[in-house]
Amino acid sequence: MAVLGLSTYGSVVKMADGTYLGDCETTNDILGPYYRPDAPLRSDLTYDGLEGSEIILRGVVYGDDCITPLRDAGVEIWHCNADGEYDNDSPAYNQRGRLITDESGEYSFRTIIPGKYPNAKLYRPSHIHYRVTHNSSKELISQIYFKGDPNIEDDPWASKPEAELRILDIVPQNTAGLLVVNFDLSLRSV
Repeated sequence: MAVLGLSTYGSVVKMADGTYLGDCETTNDILGPYYRPDAPLRSDLTYDGLEGSEIILRGVVYGDDCITPLRDAGVEIWHCNADGEYDNDSPAYNQRGRLITDESGEYSFRTIIPGKYPNAKLYRPSHIHYRVTHNSSKELISQIYFKGDPNIEDDPWASKPEAELRILDIVPQNTAGLLVVNFDLSLRSV
């Protein structure tokens, strides 16, 4: 007999032998033209003079059973600034960083809500790129988007059904105005 449970990003089935089978795998998205290797190890992507609304971007990296947190997963993010510009060549690597998940598979970045930039006749919705690696899993290249963004509907990537669970809420966390985006993700085993 199998027991079905729903998570925020898929479903998990507990098999009779006690193992789990899940379809919560985080979907892929395009790498995009602005990836730069060797982003610095840091979780705070803010700096003096940076414009834009600050957010905390946090979550847990899980294995393909959707339950086991992955310690020591590499999580790398990058995005444009509030004016829609990527830092493609400065030594500061602005709006770019990476970290290693803790023993609970958790990660957290302080950054801003990205701006927008034109893609042909349309503007790309605000988005943050992800590259996630772990020694027992396949590399994940993905992006997150934000609910309510009017450019999602016409975007060739954000409008795909596969992106639906990567369109996230920005949640006011406390009375001090802290904005948080939660993004748990799951990797597929090698």
